[in-house]
Amino acid sequence: MYVKRNYSLWMTFKWSKKSFYYGVLYSSFVTITYKLTGLGFSLPWEPLSVIGIAVAFYLGFKNNSSYDRTWEARKIWGAIVNDSRTFATAILTLLEDHTGESLDDLKKELIYRHLAWIIALRYALRKRKTWEHAFGPNNLVFVPTYSEILQNGLDKELLEYISEEELKYYYTKSNIPTQILKKQTEEIKKLHIKGLLGEFKHVWFHKIISRLYDNQGMAERIKNFPLPRQYASVALWMTYFFCALIPFGLLDIFITSSELWIWMTIPFSGLIIWVFFLMERIGDYSENPFEGNYNDVPISSITRAIEIDLREMLNDKNIPEPFPVENGFLM
Repeated sequence: MYVKRNYSLWMTFKWSKKSFYYGVLYSSFVTITYKLTGLGFSLPWEPLSVIGIAVAFYLGFKNNSSYDRTWEARKIWGAIVNDSRTFATAILTLLEDHTGESLDDLKKELIYRHLAWIIALRYALRKRKTWEHAFGPNNLVFVPTYSEILQNGLDKELLEYISEEELKYYYTKSNIPTQILKKQTEEIKKLHIKGLLGEFKHVWFHKIISRLYDNQGMAERIKNFPLPRQYASVALWMTYFFCALIPFGLLDIFITSSELWIWMTIPFSGLIIWVFFLMERIGDYSENPFEGNYNDVPISSITRAIEIDLREMLNDKNIPEPFPVENGFLM
């Protein structure tokens, strides 16, 4: 996620420069062919403008749908932050031991397992799907610190919070985050059997686990179900079709100037083509908010913030630092 106030004009252009270059080359080919052959194949601009309006409306619909997916993903992770703090606070304050024995190790184990769940969920959401972009988090050249940490792998991060034996068990299952929550539920049931949790508190903890399952399920829904391909594909091909006609329409407009028409048609065609493909690209890169690109929901930073909060509640030592903002990006 880019966290500075604005992308610079150069960053915006650099991100989408190919469409501008291809637009200039294509319009140059059309214009030079028109000049050399003398064929009158220009098109009246009025019907093209109607097509352009339709394409712009459709791109607006696609971008709104993509933004809704990104914003929903951010709300889901906001709920995970809140529920994590609630869960940890409840573990630290609601467990009752009438024998006078310390429950610090037990509380730490439960909170650590919760941190393992968050990390496992983050890794699950970062796995690439076939409809996502091939450029993944391992190739984020603008955030080298994050890329270096990511190379440590899931095993190393989880082993900070759970035992190796427990981790091996999870690897026999297909959905690690789900199994971690199941294990957490079993441990809470044991606390109830031992008399460390009353009936009401036991039910309340299950409601917290249920909310965590809800959050996980909503995140997986966005991850595993793409923006319907018919909407994404039609927007792309409509943009190609309209942009292919732009030089022909501008020839009809600028041909009235016998001296400047070539120099007006080519740059304006390239600019209009760039604008339309830029709008399409913005929607395309907002569809999948967990794929690990520069404009995604910063779930790695959110996860690290939860780690810091919960470990500070435990008065832990060697608490990790927040992920830094590198070149304006937060992952």
